[in-house]
Amino acid sequence: MQKRTLIRYATALTAAGLLALTAPLSASAHVRVTPDQAVAGSYSTLTFKVPTESATASTTKLEVDLPTNTPFGSVSYQPLPGWSVEVITSTLPTPVVTDDGTVTEAPTKIVWTADAGSAVSPGAFQVFSISAGPVPDTGSIVLPAHQTYSDGSVVDWTEATPASGVEPESPAPTLYINDAPPAETGAAGASVSATSVPTTDAASGSTVAIATGVGIGGLAVGAIALVVAVVALTRKRPAGR
Repeated sequence: MQKRTLIRYATALTAAGLLALTAPLSASAHVRVTPDQAVAGSYSTLTFKVPTESATASTTKLEVDLPTNTPFGSVSYQPLPGWSVEVITSTLPTPVVTDDGTVTEAPTKIVWTADAGSAVSPGAFQVFSISAGPVPDTGSIVLPAHQTYSDGSVVDWTEATPASGVEPESPAPTLYINDAPPAETGAAGASVSATSVPTTDAASGSTVAIATGVGIGGLAVGAIALVVAVVALTRKRPAGR
């Protein structure tokens, strides 16, 4: 009975370590835009961070839809070695009246395509940067992204995040202008202001590193307990007992 209890304890510790190790990785694996706030009338450099979530396929293309009801007047891109880039200009569904006149055409999509050997492999990420402006005088802009993998599958990051801050399964990158970013809802249901938590890559990396360390520690303790259990099971009883 004691030996069986020891094995169960070791197995539980190992499972807990695996859960702690994998949870922070899956939670952070979204296509995001930084910064996520801009000033109306400015020209902003926007960077899309794209992780490859697949364990077997690489990211070969990224498409970002640009707004048509509140369009950017100009969009340029930062060259990325190993990737070709195309800014697509289209006729707007409805002309937009601005202080400078009526706009009938605007950039509506930007597409990055990997050259041979430059795709984003599993476990890696890439950043794609543009300069866009003037930023329209509006509440917020949703920038739907479409991530294509080498196996032909496409992940659409197109769902708007509600004001509650509860993130949908495939959230769209969103740029907030006159609106404040929604509060983030924690695991316990508490609402946390987006400005009160660290938003830099360094802070995010620290959180992931701490959680990963906890997971590795759990795995180590579980492994040690498992070895002890195996040794206890394989030891022979002394003669005469």
